[in-house]
Amino acid sequence: MLHIGDNRMVRQFRAEEVFPETSRRGFLKGLACACCALPVFKTLPAGAAANVQAAAARPIHAKLDEAAKAVEAKMIAWRRDIHQNPELGNQETRTAALVAKHLKDLGYEVKEGVAKTGVVAVLKGEGGPGPVVALRADMDALPVSEEVDLPFASKARTKWEGQDVGVMHACGHDCHVAILMAAAEVLARHKAELKGAVKLLFQPAEEKLPNGEIGGARLMVDEGAMENPKPDAVFGLHVTSAVSVGSIGYRAGAVNASSDGFRLIVNGKQTHGAMPWNGVDPVVVGSQIVSALQTLVSRETDLTKQAVVLSVSTFHAGVRYNIIPDKAEMSGTLRTYDENTRQRIQRRVKEVAEGVASSMNASAEVIWEANGYPPIMADPDLVAKMAPSLVRVAGDKAKEAERSSAGEDFSYFAQKAPGMFFFVGITPEGVENAAPNHSPRFKVDEAGLITGLRAMLHIVADYTGTGAA
Repeated sequence: MLHIGDNRMVRQFRAEEVFPETSRRGFLKGLACACCALPVFKTLPAGAAANVQAAAARPIHAKLDEAAKAVEAKMIAWRRDIHQNPELGNQETRTAALVAKHLKDLGYEVKEGVAKTGVVAVLKGEGGPGPVVALRADMDALPVSEEVDLPFASKARTKWEGQDVGVMHACGHDCHVAILMAAAEVLARHKAELKGAVKLLFQPAEEKLPNGEIGGARLMVDEGAMENPKPDAVFGLHVTSAVSVGSIGYRAGAVNASSDGFRLIVNGKQTHGAMPWNGVDPVVVGSQIVSALQTLVSRETDLTKQAVVLSVSTFHAGVRYNIIPDKAEMSGTLRTYDENTRQRIQRRVKEVAEGVASSMNASAEVIWEANGYPPIMADPDLVAKMAPSLVRVAGDKAKEAERSSAGEDFSYFAQKAPGMFFFVGITPEGVENAAPNHSPRFKVDEAGLITGLRAMLHIVADYTGTGAA
């Protein structure tokens, strides 16, 4: 559980929410979302706001703001259309087609089918030489049945891991797509003034795929999305119900934790429950392993310098009270904020599990899922340069954010170019205990979308020098 604040820093947020349908049906394997990257926004002491001054406004910013207001109604209409027609990861064909047509009509160079359903588009400015700036939006929805009474609420259903489930944009990716579509339109209208180039990354499958399948940002990078042209910087945003409309959160360094899942299989020897000495009890062995793994955090990690979360979240063994089974199976997750710690803990989980099992005449196998995410590392120099742009947009509602233990695969883009990831509030001012991202009751105040749009536009203008003499 993460404790997330609104402007008074009192609201709770449950990252990677286990929603009611899941609790009834059992955990849906592979859902372990990576998004929900929603940290606490820091309340700065008096006078501390002076540490980040708003960047000076130029005429281009007023023009972009006016254009953003003009396109706001279309942006909201796109968001509602996408929300009513959600698609799971690698199934975003309708969303991708909507995006691609829009970009082609605006004159972008468009490549479709990247990483299954992704769209990559480039707009070359005519305002003179400049850097290439990349903007990313994730497109996929979640296997969640919507419980919000909206005229455009999702009624979609699908099969997920063999179960009939609803489909819902419960994490705001519909907002991300609509914001970037609107930004694309405004930038295209100002192509004559734009310096350098803009690359748009509409990404599938951020929420991870079942059975450890590789997808999303990692596959987009593997297929060349960050090349030809290579971005000089990449930016992404995430909406959050944890803070109010008009709020923006950002930070340098670790923004989100890594997100790795593992399976742990203990092989013992079956026997009658009344005669345990005739077998090897994998339940007892597994229990010892679970306890021993906690020492990797409490006794092997310097918690004054590093943060680690290692959770064993499922434990399954046997079918009858008086039969000791052959096997016990567990699964869990690891979260860290640096790659060295991530690799060390992964290695030690294997060593400890195998060692404990061997000492008890059993054997253990640890399988790390191949589709884990590294932590998002926001480039400090880039954040220092661009934070004043966010302060210009949001004023004193732009604040430094605490890092989050949730994961997000924007990290793969930020490995290829200096990256910055920020958060945009979408809950009405004064509303307490808004449903968190991933909840079937997650609700967006669409007045918050224009803050995200203006932030993206100001970032592009400032990073590329568009509108400067």
